[in-house]
Amino acid sequence: QVQLVESGGGLVQAGGSLRLSCAASGRTFSNYIMGWFRQAPGNAREFVTAIRWNGYNTPFPDSVKGRFTMSRDNAKNTVYLQMNSLKSEDTAVYYCAARLGTVITSDAGLYDYWGQGTQVTVSS
Repeated sequence: QVQLVESGGGLVQAGGSLRLSCAASGRTFSNYIMGWFRQAPGNAREFVTAIRWNGYNTPFPDSVKGRFTMSRDNAKNTVYLQMNSLKSEDTAVYYCAARLGTVITSDAGLYDYWGQGTQVTVSS
């Protein structure tokens, strides 16, 4: 069992920045791919990015490319999502997810564990 706890969400003005954190506990963190998803009201859950134990992460979707970066600190069992130049369309609940193994996927159904989500609201 893996427990994931996100933090760092909040209200920010357009153009501002936030850094989300996801702290994991319960199993060997480095065995898991860690992903970030987001879900805006009325929308399906959207894949943002994922990262392997060695720091390799997937390309970002065009909607956030150049503005978001993801990193992980295996010593702290934590992943981060740095979000810069935030836009109102980034408003969503952001979820951290964990998937055992080395194959990165954008399919939310293939992730084994989820955090409770953290709200990000960007005011225009």
